[in-house]
Amino acid sequence: MSKEVTTVKGSSWRLVEVGRVILVNKGEYAGKLATIVEIIDHKRVLIDGPISGVPRQAFSLARATLTPIVIPKLTRGARSGTTAKKWTEAGVDEKWAKSAWAQKIKSRETRWGLTDFQRFQVLILKKQRRYAVQKALAKAKKLA
Repeated sequence: MSKEVTTVKGSSWRLVEVGRVILVNKGEYAGKLATIVEIIDHKRVLIDGPISGVPRQAFSLARATLTPIVIPKLTRGARSGTTAKKWTEAGVDEKWAKSAWAQKIKSRETRWGLTDFQRFQVLILKKQRRYAVQKALAKAKKLA
């Protein structure tokens, strides 16, 4: 019987940890960011979002999504003032605004708010762009 070496790779899922920034999915504060300040049990955490307007509260992890953003060196049970200070030092709002996730949410909201005429304008602009790309591709193929 041969001995096989098994390698264990770390998982890529985000850990529930103090300082992890979450996106609230359901409830009154849906769509806002908050940070985990304390872990209550395996299903609930204490969150605080003094900058984003989410009050300090016990929150179910089923109603939130963990983001890849972490506030470094946030102590367990940090008060709202400390959390706000660390939030701005870490540049959470800037990091979130630059993320593809936030940009996708913003574009989805923009598209949702369009009028019929604006949707028609987008259709025409897409047609014009497609025509220009096809024309450039045909020209490149002809030269090659």
